[in-house]
Amino acid sequence: MGIISPVVTDSNGNPVATGSSQILDKDDFMTLLVAQMTNQNPLEPMDNTEFIAELAQFSSLEQLHNVNDSLSNSLEWDYLQMQTINNTMATGLIGREVNASYNGVYLDADNQPTIAFNSPKYAQRVNIQILDINGSVVRTMTDKEVPPGSNKMQWDGLDQNGQRVGEGYYTINISAVDAAGDLFTPSTFLQGKVDGIVYREGAAYLQVGGMEIPLSAINAINEYVEAVEEEEV
Repeated sequence: MGIISPVVTDSNGNPVATGSSQILDKDDFMTLLVAQMTNQNPLEPMDNTEFIAELAQFSSLEQLHNVNDSLSNSLEWDYLQMQTINNTMATGLIGREVNASYNGVYLDADNQPTIAFNSPKYAQRVNIQILDINGSVVRTMTDKEVPPGSNKMQWDGLDQNGQRVGEGYYTINISAVDAAGDLFTPSTFLQGKVDGIVYREGAAYLQVGGMEIPLSAINAINEYVEAVEEEEV
C-alpha cells in the first residue's frame, strides 16, 4: 500500500468531499493512517519500510504545522507590540507642536472632518476630491477665490447625492487653478499643537487644528511655545 492520498473516495472509487477546504491537517492524516493499519489485509500486511516512511511523513507534517502556528503567533505578537508602542508614543505628543503631511481624513459616525491645505499663491478655484478605499470619488468640493497661505475646507460627510457615507478613512486629492488658468497643487502640509488623541480601529490619530492626523503622517515634532504679548510699561 502506497502513500495515503489526500482525496477520500467512496465504495465506487469516486472522490468524496471531506470539508470546504479539502486540506488535510495532521489529525486527519493520523486518522487515515490508523484506519489504514486497522483495515489492512492480514495476508499482505504493510511492511516495516513503508510504515516507517508514512510515520516520517506524519512527523514532517506535524513539524510544518507547528512551525506555521509559531510563525503566525509571532507575527501577530509583533504587530500588537508595535501598535502598543505607537499608541504609547502618541500620548506623549499631547501639547507638542508637530509638522505633518497627510493625504486623507477619517470620518466617524457624526464628525465633519476639516481639510487643511496651504496654497503658495492666489487660486481662482480649488477642487478637493474625496475617495473611498476603492479609489472611487465620493465627493468633489470646490472653493473659489482662495488667498495664498493656510486655508481650510470642511467636509460634511456626504457624497455627491447628499447621502452620508460610511465610517472609515478617505483619501483626498487637491488641485487648483491660478489667475492665469494654470493648474497647480496646494500642499497638505499642516503645523499645529496636538490637542488630543483618538483611537480608531486600534490606530492612534492626533487631533491637530480640528483635524485627525495618523501618527504615521507626522514628520517633525517641536516644543510648543505659546506666544505671549509683552505688556507696555
